Amino acid sequence: MYNTQQLSKLMFLSWEIQRKRNISRTKALLSAWAILQNEDITVFHLTRKFSHTHYPNKIQNGSLTLF
Repeated sequence: MYNTQQLSKLMFLSWEIQRKRNISRTKALLSAWAILQNEDITVFHLTRKFSHTHYPNKIQNGSLTLF
């Protein structure tokens, strides 16, 4: 199943989501779980969102992780 480190990441992320979005605990846990399950897609979209169009990124997408 999951190890302790993965569960602690899930809980930390869900607490942050719950605090910042003022949503219920259940919705925060579901959101955090979805983010962690799709970590590679999330990193790709965040990299693309914060990239500049005038010059390429100095960091490759494959070397980035969410945590």
